[in-house]
Amino acid sequence: MIAESQPAPWEHVAMAAVEYRLGFPESVREEAAALYDEAFAAKLRPGMRDDVARRQVLAEGLDPSRCIAALDDGALLGIAGFHDAGGSLTGGITVRSVVRAVGVLRAVKAIAVFALLERKPKPDELLMDGIVVRADARGRGIGTGLFAELEAYARAHGRRRIRLDVVDTNPGARRLYERLGFVATETERTPYLERFMGFSASTTMLKVLD
Repeated sequence: MIAESQPAPWEHVAMAAVEYRLGFPESVREEAAALYDEAFAAKLRPGMRDDVARRQVLAEGLDPSRCIAALDDGALLGIAGFHDAGGSLTGGITVRSVVRAVGVLRAVKAIAVFALLERKPKPDELLMDGIVVRADARGRGIGTGLFAELEAYARAHGRRRIRLDVVDTNPGARRLYERLGFVATETERTPYLERFMGFSASTTMLKVLD
């Protein structure tokens, strides 16, 4: 998933005092969950409308080993989640944690919605699992830095390409990914989801790594 907000002009902006690392420290787990939820609430809310419960589930279920984090003196500025053979950023969310947060009846709906958003990577690719930069940190080149670190991770682990999906309500994001070297390969149209999920089509984009 990609953040629904209009992406900032990340390119050609100097980066300063930003540390990129695999995984976020446990001390910022709550902040990571809030940041992810703020970016993707439009997609997650149809399944779980209680904001507090949703963030609780995310805080318990995010797997820090499946993201690149950008930090400035320990403060979390952004995260780029990914999904590979070892799991995904949101892969730690369990049925038990959802039931505990919202009860059995509401959990059934939540799990059904989350299943609609679930995707699986192919053996030779790294699948994006959400990228977001904190609002007050945009314009510092952090998004570009996160993408560069993801590419480095993918190459180091023998992945030949990076895949992501972008919805039709976020044309600005698609333009950005095209500038970063991603190419659209197919579009899945789901008009029956527009009223429920807020978008009616999703385009798969690939970046082949040299």
